[in-house]
Amino acid sequence: MAPPLSRRHLFQAAALAAVTPAISYAATGRAVAAVSEEPSVWTVRPFALEDVKLEQGVFADKRQLMLDHARGYDVNRLLQVFRANAGLATGGAVAPGGWEGLDGEANGNLRGHYTGHFLTMLSQAYAGTGEQVFVDKIRTMVEALTEVREALRRDPVVLNSPGKFGTSAENVRGSYQYVDLPAGVLGGTSAITLSAWVRPTHDANWTRIFDFGDNTTRYLYLAARNANGVPRFAITTSGPGGEQGLDGTAALPLNQWSHLAVTIAGGTGTLYVNGTAVARNTSMSLTPAALGTLANNWLGRSNYSGDPVFAGAYDEFDVWSRALTAGEITQLQTARAADASTGRGDLASYAFDETTGGTFADASGRGLTATLRRTWGGPSHPGFLAAYPETQFIDLESRTSPDYTKVWAPYYTAHKILRGLLDAHSATDDARALDLASGLCDWMYSRLSKLPDATLQRMWGIFSSGEFGGIVEAIVDLHALTGKAEHLALARLFDLDKLIDACAANTDILDGLHANQHIPIFTGLVRLYDATGEERYLTAAKNFWGMVVPGRMYGIGGTSTAEFWKASGVIAGTISTTTAETCCAYNLLKLSRMLFFHEQSPKYMDYYERALYNQVLGSKQDRSDAEKPLVTYFIGLTPGHVRDYTPKQGTTCCEGTGMESATKYQDSVYFKKADGTALYVNLYSPSTLTWAEKGVTVTQTTAYPAEQGTTLRIQGSAAFALRLRVPSWASAGFRVTVNGRAVSGTPTPGSYFTVSRTWRSGDTVRVAIPFRLRVEKALDDPSLQTLFYGPVNLVARNPATEYLPFGLYRNAGLSGDLLPTLTPVAGKPLHYTLDGTEFAPFSEGTEDPTHAYFRRSEPRVVLGTVDSGVANPAKADGTTLLDEIWAAAPFAGKGALVSRVRSVVDTWVSAGLLARADGDKVVSTAGKASFAA
Repeated sequence: MAPPLSRRHLFQAAALAAVTPAISYAATGRAVAAVSEEPSVWTVRPFALEDVKLEQGVFADKRQLMLDHARGYDVNRLLQVFRANAGLATGGAVAPGGWEGLDGEANGNLRGHYTGHFLTMLSQAYAGTGEQVFVDKIRTMVEALTEVREALRRDPVVLNSPGKFGTSAENVRGSYQYVDLPAGVLGGTSAITLSAWVRPTHDANWTRIFDFGDNTTRYLYLAARNANGVPRFAITTSGPGGEQGLDGTAALPLNQWSHLAVTIAGGTGTLYVNGTAVARNTSMSLTPAALGTLANNWLGRSNYSGDPVFAGAYDEFDVWSRALTAGEITQLQTARAADASTGRGDLASYAFDETTGGTFADASGRGLTATLRRTWGGPSHPGFLAAYPETQFIDLESRTSPDYTKVWAPYYTAHKILRGLLDAHSATDDARALDLASGLCDWMYSRLSKLPDATLQRMWGIFSSGEFGGIVEAIVDLHALTGKAEHLALARLFDLDKLIDACAANTDILDGLHANQHIPIFTGLVRLYDATGEERYLTAAKNFWGMVVPGRMYGIGGTSTAEFWKASGVIAGTISTTTAETCCAYNLLKLSRMLFFHEQSPKYMDYYERALYNQVLGSKQDRSDAEKPLVTYFIGLTPGHVRDYTPKQGTTCCEGTGMESATKYQDSVYFKKADGTALYVNLYSPSTLTWAEKGVTVTQTTAYPAEQGTTLRIQGSAAFALRLRVPSWASAGFRVTVNGRAVSGTPTPGSYFTVSRTWRSGDTVRVAIPFRLRVEKALDDPSLQTLFYGPVNLVARNPATEYLPFGLYRNAGLSGDLLPTLTPVAGKPLHYTLDGTEFAPFSEGTEDPTHAYFRRSEPRVVLGTVDSGVANPAKADGTTLLDEIWAAAPFAGKGALVSRVRSVVDTWVSAGLLARADGDKVVSTAGKASFAA
């Protein structure tokens, strides 16, 4: 009897049965979806990036800096790691380094992810500007990735480069290629010479020029570099402790041809470098005869699995069954063996003159044809595309603990590549990009669909190694294009049931979880809801959002400390130099946006404004660089923190998402109701919307947030409701006029104000959004506060490394606005000073030491700048007398304020918290003082 299907496999079976591929093929061969790319369940829908033009302003300025990077960066550098992995020529391109090279953190085990980010950035840049340069770069990358996938599907083939005497065979670093020689190549001889011309391109220790052995006990090798960086020859039948060796005296130069030869005869071994004997051992009793026939006979690969593969080129490799004389070895410096008195090696001789194929002819007469191989085995499986072998994916399937030096989030990397390909296809309509994306998902399905549910749950629960980013979202997006049932089934194979079920039940289990590993899971769940209608997915995503905002959110909109979450409500207690990983804000913005498509709760767009205008803008340094995007990884919120715009070793996840953020600033300025009856204005940003279906253009003119309002002008005629977001912080004075006439109604903070009419060309809407200076308190320490003026987080610029103390009530206005306590800086909008310290918008990407949080200090009762001389008392919970007085703002006039002061004083006196005499002084001070409106 067959075992019952698990719940997951029942889902798979249902998906495969219910979803019929609906694909037709255009004349170009491109798969054309028979379904809409936008889900029918979205009650509100976005506009395409090309429909919204950014006009001059802070967003256009920041984007321009990133566009300069996109234009200037050589994409062949990104492609280097892909081409190398496939054994293709890299054209001398230098890998980006950091996470995108073999020398960075964890030996580049995440390489390839950055290429996906870059494709997305280029696609968005093209959509936003229409510049051909971005299309050209996309096509270069897609063409190269197509060649890479094809190369990975076949056995490796020789890569030629100029040799010492003709052509040579090159092994590109990162290709994991080596030359496999037949057994018996050493011939069991008791005297031998091994000779090779090599051109090393990397200085890794213990790379083998050749290694003949059975294992790590019985072998004979020549390393290009030992632990001291010089060549070493060794032979042993009893492991490392029994090695009889020869060590060189100097390192081999990189990117130059060197000749090495080893001779053994009569108990003497000699090592020659470029014709000079550099080492001699007269006690070398071991010879190939003692080794017998060996299993592994390799050029470029070691019998020690942890040793790197040789990177560089081979010209000639010869083996003789005698010890050549010093004079004969001298001849080999200027002539091929075939042209020297030595003749070709009688045991083996390879000239590496082949220009095609993957084998090398043996000219010794013994017919020992050599074969080019990869250390990770045969060709990859169909559809596979990556900048490293399939081995990381294979290892993950049996892994039970994290170790990113072995496995670093392979499905996360696959997600970035997949997303980049989908965006490239969307931007350029290149059929190859869609084919690569579809093939990659076919490959993933072929692997994951064969694994038991328990294995999948274990995999996705492993920190870092099991991280898969927003792959589910991307797969569902692909499914909308291909209609393939396997693609929707694949998306559900990433369900992490423990997390989904807990969040669906509104049970908070986030404490201790890696933040950015889990946030993008929920964008995928929303898209799964779109595709399947399963409420569990959408409910989990909504509840999850509420667990992060505001309970785990810093004032700038960021979340996480050292990449992880702590308990909800712990804000002050988690502030460090590694708070607010930038990727987290990027992904929370995506999730907020996606949830808004289903439920038009203004809280999602309030968060969007907060994170976009503060953390995201502030994460980009205010200068351009062709080589670096200059984007933060962490944004430390400790006192005096200086932002690092070149984090870690470069090409990090946050630099990738930072590139994306800076080229899609316009993606959520406007949304449209699905039936076309309403236009949502979510963000006040200078821009021009082309609403083609309505025949309408909306131009928004503003210097927001330097300007406290915006103007929208309509061209064209159409009937629709204009829904203007009233920010939750806009507590008073939000006003709307149309053609100079006030629109009736009472705007409510944290809502949308609707103006419905048939619009005509020339109609002008003016929105006034008065700002107030306000504080937001850390949930776990009310005395630790951050300052906001409207949407703008103001940070103190000061090198001190302790929290700065500031008082703000001393000149507060009747409205409760704290701004009069600060002094504007002439000629610098949104810059103020307080007690000699300058406050500036967090969004400015400078390298100034900043204080996002400060310690609220109101030691004396000061009202209207008049000091009462009375100490400001506090309750046990930290609430001060001044806090309670100003909590009733706004006040209709000074009389109302004085009345409030008298009432609070009487209450505190009655409670024994304030002496009557002191209370009278406070009331008297309020009566004497003057207050700004």
